[in-house]
Amino acid sequence: MAIQRTYVMIKPDGVKRGLIGEIIRRIENKGLRIVALKMLRLSREKAEELYSVHRGKPFFESLIEFVTSGPVVAMIVEGEEAVNVMRTLIGPTDGRKAPPGTIRGDFALSVQENIIHAADSVKSAEREMWIVFSKEEVVSY
Repeated sequence: MAIQRTYVMIKPDGVKRGLIGEIIRRIENKGLRIVALKMLRLSREKAEELYSVHRGKPFFESLIEFVTSGPVVAMIVEGEEAVNVMRTLIGPTDGRKAPPGTIRGDFALSVQENIIHAADSVKSAEREMWIVFSKEEVVSY
């Protein structure tokens, strides 16, 4: 099995609802390690860079407005097959269709305000984590 790192972000709705501890608990209980973590308010520039794959889509502007509307908690998560494990843990994008037991299935009722973001591929994870973090902010175990 491959040890991977992935980018995970608790969105403003998750922070506002006080779900930070619960989400971190689920990540750690799964056996993944958090190797970088910080709370910040994304600038419009960083948000647009993070979601650049959606530029030109009808929901792009509302997505940017939402993720810059309040603080987020950004993380780099490490572990075996971390990208796929995190995607399974968070559930499908539409919280209304996400199964119970997933983060979105348990806490989200929307496509956009769906509590959490996680990179969808190793390539995306590598790009996304360095938008928010510097190499010096990542710890090694």
